[in-house]
Amino acid sequence: MICDVFDVVVVPFPFSDRTATKWRPALSLTGYDAFGTDADVVTLAMVTTAKNSAWPFDVWLKDLAEAGLRRDCIVRFKFTTMSFARVEKKLGRLSRIDQTAVSTALRQLLPQRQARTKI
Repeated sequence: MICDVFDVVVVPFPFSDRTATKWRPALSLTGYDAFGTDADVVTLAMVTTAKNSAWPFDVWLKDLAEAGLRRDCIVRFKFTTMSFARVEKKLGRLSRIDQTAVSTALRQLLPQRQARTKI
């Protein structure tokens, strides 16, 4: 299934410490036009209800209904990349306010560096 940036989808998200996967919501960080047409893959961030642990840059989602989620969730910057064929279904899309919050956190996580010019 093809998805766009900021779509919330269901995928078999891999565990980092095991060979197993768990079907869970995830946030698409790349769209088909930008990355998928050549590589046929999507880059995703974990969506979780984890309340007992916090990671730097976790983003609590405000508009659960638009995202297609039923419980309080966070976007956690635990990433995976997989084929679009492994995307089971689309649940929803992040609201503008949640898109802004995720984009801001990503810029903090991956700050842009000015290119140095030679004089």
